[in-house]
Amino acid sequence: MSIRTRFAPSPTGYLHVGGARTALFSWLFARNHGGAFILRVEDTDEARNTEEARQAIFDGMSWLGLDWDEGPDKGGNFGPYFQSERRDIYDKWFEKLAAADRVYQDAGAWRFRFERKPVTMNDLVCGEVTIDYRDESNTPDMVVKRSDGSYVFHFVNVVDDLEMEITHVIRGEDHLMNTPKHLQLIEALSGTAPQYAHIPLILNPDGSKMSKRDAGAAVGDYPRQGFLPGAVVNFISLLGWNPKTDEEIFTMDELVGRFSLENVNRAPARFDFEKCKWVNQQHLMKLGIEDFAVAAKPFVQDANLPISENYTAVIAAVKEKVRTLGEVPAAVDFLMQDEFSYDDEAVAKARGNAAANGLLVELACGFDAITDWSADAAKAVLSEVAKAAGAKPGQLMFPLRVALSGRGHGPDLSDILNLLGKDRCARRVRRFAGM
Repeated sequence: MSIRTRFAPSPTGYLHVGGARTALFSWLFARNHGGAFILRVEDTDEARNTEEARQAIFDGMSWLGLDWDEGPDKGGNFGPYFQSERRDIYDKWFEKLAAADRVYQDAGAWRFRFERKPVTMNDLVCGEVTIDYRDESNTPDMVVKRSDGSYVFHFVNVVDDLEMEITHVIRGEDHLMNTPKHLQLIEALSGTAPQYAHIPLILNPDGSKMSKRDAGAAVGDYPRQGFLPGAVVNFISLLGWNPKTDEEIFTMDELVGRFSLENVNRAPARFDFEKCKWVNQQHLMKLGIEDFAVAAKPFVQDANLPISENYTAVIAAVKEKVRTLGEVPAAVDFLMQDEFSYDDEAVAKARGNAAANGLLVELACGFDAITDWSADAAKAVLSEVAKAAGAKPGQLMFPLRVALSGRGHGPDLSDILNLLGKDRCARRVRRFAGM
């Protein structure tokens, strides 16, 4: 049997990280088994659907690399892939329920008549779950067709899965209690039910439910902040799935090879945006210097920083320091232009070393005297100036860094010295000494 999974978003808002994870797990499962991944759009809510939201879903999935085998822009043998275009199909399946006497009218709407029996499902993540339909007060018959003639989610969802021959439905745990309803519908329609896997909810680090306003919730924000798609996929994959090793950094191909529903956790996942940035940093560190420089360039240009001939060397100096591409401009601004801000805390700490501050002018003079400039030559002068004053070279290192960069951390001091050159270093040291 060929594996067929699907992702069925509703275009009423942006692509949420929870939806992206559902799509990812469905995509990984299909790819791992050599199956097909289908995208269909549940766009029957005309009042809330927007073209902008639909495009955001397509763009978000494309950016993440979650290509679909059937669906919008791809076609397939089971279309249309927009629910709004499938009304005739739903009518046909509704007639099957009517012919089997499983629906009846109630206040203008049509209800599906449940069989009053226990329904047990064997979920691939949650295990065995039973809902007892013998108590009608707890499980009233379900509306499947509204009084205005439109069909409800439960009905069209089931029909689409049957029509598209979906073999595995991977979705959020919030749908778990809907599944016995769907199983009753499938049985009444003489269909073969897919296997279900309900994945855990995503919570904030404090255990609260993740809302649309929380950092990291909108997939569309990630590219703008300078995340790599492979890193975001890597991070999202760890929200509820465990490779059963200490490894945390994976390429897309590695995830495809390793993914299994058996390793999806039952407990809710905790979303940690700082962890996401760390994962992104690991992926950035794996990039070659040229690729990193190319990826960072749009962010540097958006910050209106000048692109010089030594741009790649400048960017390389911060490659191991930044967590996102969006952090690059602030990390390199002092290397690309002479006007930059000074960090008050770093300045205060540098000023606290009175002996070192008094040596900065001498250090600048020593820099002026260097004929063959290099970081090693500059550090040799620093050692000589410190030794002559009875100080330790280390006492001058931090004030020098602040004088050259305006901050107390950043690229290696040798990189800063080499990239700025003799004249700029001497001028900055004098400027700081006179501040």
